[in-house]
Amino acid sequence: MSEDSERAAQEVAYCERLLAKSGENVLRETLRDAPVEAWSHYPPGDVFDPDSGGQWYYHCHLPPVDDTEHGHYHCFVRPDGAKGPVHHLVAIGVDAYGRLHRLFTVNQWVVGDNWLDAQGTIAMLPRFDMELAKPSYLVNRWLTAIIRQYQAEIEELIRERDVALARHAGGGDLDAVHNDRAVEVTSSLLIKRS
Repeated sequence: MSEDSERAAQEVAYCERLLAKSGENVLRETLRDAPVEAWSHYPPGDVFDPDSGGQWYYHCHLPPVDDTEHGHYHCFVRPDGAKGPVHHLVAIGVDAYGRLHRLFTVNQWVVGDNWLDAQGTIAMLPRFDMELAKPSYLVNRWLTAIIRQYQAEIEELIRERDVALARHAGGGDLDAVHNDRAVEVTSSLLIKRS
C-alpha cells in the first residue's frame, strides 16, 4: 500500500470511528432519517464542491443489487464548474450499516455524464476532493478518502470499463454501446473488509 493510500485508509477509519461514537455511520448520516425511496438522490440536489468540482449523490435500487448492498454513492467531477460538463468517476456501494461493499463503473446512459475515455477519467480522480461542512463533513471526507485509498483499483476498474465497452461494440459504434441499456455495470470490485 502506498503512503497516500495508507493515509487515506487512516482517514476512512477516522471518519467511521467518529460517526460510530455518535451512533451513526456514513449511510445514516447521508440519509438523516429521510424516508428512502428507490432511485431518489440523497441529499436532494446532490452535493457539489465549487473549489474542486467534485460532486456526489447516494441512491438505491429496487430490487437491491445483491443481498449486501443497500445502495451506492455516484462520484463525479465537474472540472469547469457547476454548469460545465460532468464526468462519472466511480460508484461506491455500501451495506445497510454504511460499510464499503464494492466499487464499480457504469455505462454512460446510467448517469448521463459527458463521456471521457479511461485516460481522461483517471486524470480526473485527484480532482475529487469534497471539503465541505454540509451536508456532512465526515461523509464528504470519507468519500474523498475512499477514492484515495482505492485509487489504483479504481484506475483499473476504469480501464476495464473501456475494454468491456469496446468488446461489446465488437469494432462497431461505441456511441451506440454507451446508450445500450443492456450494458449497465461495466466493471466491479467487491471489497473484503476485516
